[in-house]
Amino acid sequence: MINRRHIITSLIAAPLLWSSAAAVAQDGGKLPVVASFSIVGDFVREIGGERIALMVIVGPGGDGHVYSPTPQDAKTLAAAKLIVINGLKFEGWMDRLIKASGAKGQVIAATQGIKTRNVPHRHGHRDHHGHNHSGQADPHAWQSVANAKRYAANIRNGLIAADPAGKAEYEKNAAAYLARLDALDKDIKSVFETIPKERRTLITSHDAFGYFGPAYGFRLISPVGVSTESEASAKDIALIIREIKRRKASAVFMENVSDPRLVKRIADETGAKIGGTLYSDALTTKDGAAPDYITMMRHNAKTIADALK
Repeated sequence: MINRRHIITSLIAAPLLWSSAAAVAQDGGKLPVVASFSIVGDFVREIGGERIALMVIVGPGGDGHVYSPTPQDAKTLAAAKLIVINGLKFEGWMDRLIKASGAKGQVIAATQGIKTRNVPHRHGHRDHHGHNHSGQADPHAWQSVANAKRYAANIRNGLIAADPAGKAEYEKNAAAYLARLDALDKDIKSVFETIPKERRTLITSHDAFGYFGPAYGFRLISPVGVSTESEASAKDIALIIREIKRRKASAVFMENVSDPRLVKRIADETGAKIGGTLYSDALTTKDGAAPDYITMMRHNAKTIADALK
């Protein structure tokens, strides 16, 4: 079986047509920008506005944890003047892809300056390659709206550095978006005011809500670690089932990027109901429930509140 490392390495030997993509990517003189996955792409789109030509590598519904890059991705990166990634090893394939593509554009991590949460230790918990990820920084920083504001500021600064002539527009767009994020944060807190503290236990497929929990007053339980590549051990599952029963948790939640079978099994063994689907690591298409970051966060808050009241 060919793994992602082999695919990325093979890109180095691809025909050197990548530089010709630059002319296409200019799109009428707009700044060619690449974002690694859909959520980061939405931040970039909001702040870049009409001055940028944006390409997103892992689009709606795609799982950035396990994505396998293509030769076309290398061409896209080679044409970019600015490359925006999440960082914190969320896109484990991205550094190798950038190197293989020969990209010369500026690379910024949208999480720069964010106070990270370390992944809790899990005994016997490993990914599909046998690696234990305990002790690494949790990359899902966007799940706190306060952190999303840092994403927006970092992206604004990166766009200005890559396109100084657009400074006024980027600052205007960022200011408007930051105001919307402030309103979003207040609304989420208001939605959760109706949930008693003893009912604020959030049980999800994988550990993607580590920043969400402290921001909005939830205890967190998940059978799988921060990457959807990870697998829960039998011991992890047994401990979680006991903890759910002890806390008398009323609901468990599926995620759009995770296999639902484990959550359904936990629900069956604990008597907890399926509270709905949360959008954790990817947006949906425009006609879906989470076509952009703000709509995603509102959907998740309402889904959680409705299930736990």
